[in-house]
Amino acid sequence: MHNPFRDLTKFEFGLWLSSVTVVALSYILSGAGDFMTALSSITGVTALIFVAKGYVIGQALCLVFSVFYGIVSFFFGYYGEMITYLGMSAPAALMAVISWVRHPYKGSKTVEVSSVTKKQWIFGAFLTVVATVAFYFILSALNTKNIGFSTLSVTTSIAASYLTFLRSPWYAIGYSLNDIVLIVLWVLASIENISYIPMIVCFIMFLFNDLYGFYNWRRLKTNQIKE
Repeated sequence: MHNPFRDLTKFEFGLWLSSVTVVALSYILSGAGDFMTALSSITGVTALIFVAKGYVIGQALCLVFSVFYGIVSFFFGYYGEMITYLGMSAPAALMAVISWVRHPYKGSKTVEVSSVTKKQWIFGAFLTVVATVAFYFILSALNTKNIGFSTLSVTTSIAASYLTFLRSPWYAIGYSLNDIVLIVLWVLASIENISYIPMIVCFIMFLFNDLYGFYNWRRLKTNQIKE
């Protein structure tokens, strides 16, 4: 069994350790006692550091995070988040695992970075628009809280998941935008219930990790093209 943490650079390990530490402290200091929220956050930041490296284990952890996060969202009434993560992000993570396993870069642990074609961009835009409109009406029927931001979260999640499956560096920009939307959503949730403060901290750390992911995937793509 290979320990993937050994492959992290000093910066990557520092980013992961600081992310976990900040999330754990926010959970402890909030005194919320919500173990599922903390577990979801820690699983998420751990997943992202390996996704940023292009490792399949990152996507496997994203699958686990999607389930945990869907449960947390359900209990607050963010049904858009619950449906998106359990009904879309979790299956998308599973498909990404299959895609990444099938496309290792020269037999290494790192995925082969791909470029998105014009047709794929057009199809992705069409898919995102159709899904967003459909989800808006579904969320309205469920009386979802903060429906505007919840719908926007669906939009960014769909785009990001699509680009992740295609193995494009732009997946990280999609998820960075999603992180910003989710920070707003959980700020609104925390106004009502302080136990959700760790979720705000979680997505702030997600944002840092996703921005690094974009940088690192661009670097990986450049190196793979040179080779």
